[in-house]
Amino acid sequence: MTDAAARRLKEILEADPPYGARVAFEREQASSGWCSAPVTPALAASIDRASTKYFGRSAVLMGEGVSIPFMGMLGAKFPRSQFLVTGVLGPQSNAHGPNEFLHLPTARRLTCAIADVMAGQTA
Repeated sequence: MTDAAARRLKEILEADPPYGARVAFEREQASSGWCSAPVTPALAASIDRASTKYFGRSAVLMGEGVSIPFMGMLGAKFPRSQFLVTGVLGPQSNAHGPNEFLHLPTARRLTCAIADVMAGQTA
């Protein structure tokens, strides 16, 4: 987040809080983020086949503000590459919270699915 973006966000969030709430915004740290290239049809099909094979349903792709610092570096170094960034949480877990945990059966299925995508063996 740039300084200008942080200043503007602060203005918006602190301008007119509802119900007499007091709102204060302080930026902790900034990063440039990363935006991937669109997923190619071949990778999307491979992901979908692996998802169906290991999870019994089509894959769901989600774009999100990625703040993993090295993804920006990898994207700059390999601009024509496709990236598949994923992770596993347990049912009812809270990402980055005190009850974040790894659901081992899901982690095993995800590992197999990623291996199939990487090996091209999902056909």
